[in-house]
Amino acid sequence: MSRVCHFTGKRTVAGRSISRRGKAKRHGGVGKKVTGITKRKFKPNIQKVRAVVDGKVCRIRVSAKAIRMGLIEKPPKRNYKPAEKAAS
Repeated sequence: MSRVCHFTGKRTVAGRSISRRGKAKRHGGVGKKVTGITKRKFKPNIQKVRAVVDGKVCRIRVSAKAIRMGLIEKPPKRNYKPAEKAAS
């Protein structure tokens, strides 16, 4: 299953991580130098939640941002009560 939000379409994106060493010129150094560039991934905060989609309750993968924005409709709580046992 892919790491994609059902509502916002957020997905994993590629980027770079830049390693630097040295002291910044504004702090009295000779300047920062790049010592390495490596590939990395930015992953979205995907959660599995039960939600009402097209009138049916199903589990979907949504980003935490979509949950905070209120894009999902949570299903109603069940009010289940066990059956009364027959008095004997």
